[in-house]
Amino acid sequence: MKKRIVTAISHDDGLRRCPWPGTDPFYMAYHDDEWGVPEYDDRALFEKLILDGFQAGLSWITILRKRDNFRKAFGGFEPEKIARYNTRKIESLMKDAGIVRNRSKIEGAIG
Repeated sequence: MKKRIVTAISHDDGLRRCPWPGTDPFYMAYHDDEWGVPEYDDRALFEKLILDGFQAGLSWITILRKRDNFRKAFGGFEPEKIARYNTRKIESLMKDAGIVRNRSKIEGAIG
């Protein structure tokens, strides 16, 4: 099996980055500040887990652009809050254009 070699790209700001963020400032900031950085905070790890579930079938940049909306919709990703979500809350989330409105993903996030 051939190994895939990823070549870093030099950008106008003088930094070298993986090619996947392209020149999108939002995506470059994610690359520079978050991607590949170890996370030890339980709440932050829970957020990443939930967002990764919502990302299925979509691009990661789509989820990143909606992340603040997800944080509001899902109570700051506090598991204790989300565990109390009921049918009424699910219906409210289904109407929230700021997040991915997929019932299976929403119900999966709630448990």
